[in-house]
Amino acid sequence: MEGTVQSIVVDAPPEVVRRVALDVERYPEWAGGVKSVRVLEVDEAGRPAKAEFEVDAMIKELSYTLVYDHEHESGFSWTAIPNEDLEALEGSYEFHETDDGGTEVVYALRVEPAFKVPGFLRRQAEKQIIGTALRGLKKQAEAAAT
Repeated sequence: MEGTVQSIVVDAPPEVVRRVALDVERYPEWAGGVKSVRVLEVDEAGRPAKAEFEVDAMIKELSYTLVYDHEHESGFSWTAIPNEDLEALEGSYEFHETDDGGTEVVYALRVEPAFKVPGFLRRQAEKQIIGTALRGLKKQAEAAAT
């Protein structure tokens, strides 16, 4: 996937980190810029299948719906349903256990807004979104693991 990829090491087991990452309705508590999340559908395992997000995207507030794919052994991915604000938004989390029982989290994100934004600004926004989300996820998962 073209876009931005970053990783962080979390001092918590992969199952704890995954559980925190899948609790999308709590993102406004720790994921910067996320104002609200409402799960619209869950899959047979109780994981989000479709969720509606409202975010403060610095340039403007955006609303979008994500469709989740849980068919990845090491994580999960999502794709936005295109709307007047977004031509495309796709991302993924991967969780890899480290030698000391922690988790390396790899976050990939590609955003294509439906409005004009220079490419370098779009990539900067992706980097900021990912960095903020990874730091928040690390803090939440480490607290949940204690």
